[in-house]
Amino acid sequence: MTERNDAQAPDATDPPDTGDDAAPETRNETGERLPADDEKGPLRRCIVSHAVQPKDGMIRFVIAPDGEVVPDLEETLPGRGLWVTADRAALAKAMGKSVFAKAARRAVRVPPDLAERLERLLERRCLNGLGLARRAGHVLAGYEKVREALKVNQVGRGGPPPALLVEAADGSLDQRGKVTALAPTLPVIDLFESAEMAAALGRDHVVHAVVARGRLAKGLVRDVARLRGLKGGLIGGPRGPSDKGSPDEGLFDKGLVIGDGAGRPAM
Repeated sequence: MTERNDAQAPDATDPPDTGDDAAPETRNETGERLPADDEKGPLRRCIVSHAVQPKDGMIRFVIAPDGEVVPDLEETLPGRGLWVTADRAALAKAMGKSVFAKAARRAVRVPPDLAERLERLLERRCLNGLGLARRAGHVLAGYEKVREALKVNQVGRGGPPPALLVEAADGSLDQRGKVTALAPTLPVIDLFESAEMAAALGRDHVVHAVVARGRLAKGLVRDVARLRGLKGGLIGGPRGPSDKGSPDEGLFDKGLVIGDGAGRPAM
């Protein structure tokens, strides 16, 4: 008889998902009950905490045909979505005994390196997002160009205002301080080293970059916040500016900005 792996398959003696341990049913904005696997609207239910929350702070997983749990960062893969809060502890619990299997209602295989694999995918996604913003003309890089953009409060000639700063983790703290001092409330991404930023932006060397407000900045904010959560950061803390009445109103008001030790917004 083949020994069963309790971490991957539900136990026949496990109680059905009813009662206190059952995930609460999801409701839409009008209060109507939704099926457990409904994926319409902005809310999703975490299979670990059972809390219904905005999907911006969550990771979608699906079960591949071979039964393996697969991250779906694009949120386009077919199959029932299994949503987990973008938090290292939550993912560790999801990878534990039967959590994915119970949510999927079938036996599944959880790769032992799922957390590390997901972190690498998110890092690549963030850097790709930065490169995409650069190709769209929404990024300026370089010490003097970034300082000028912050002084005039626009990215490029007649462009939109800055949304966030990207500072190389291995850059000079003195120079970084001179840049961030020009916009003390602007969120800062400091997860990547200079070489990674340079590769993403098609340059030989990058320490400082500024991203303009817009859809691409929103996507980058979301992906960086999820990556920070998986790296063990706390989602929440001080929030950056949200210009009332702007097209991106609320860009930083969803608990996605991470406060650093000095109390300024950072990501």
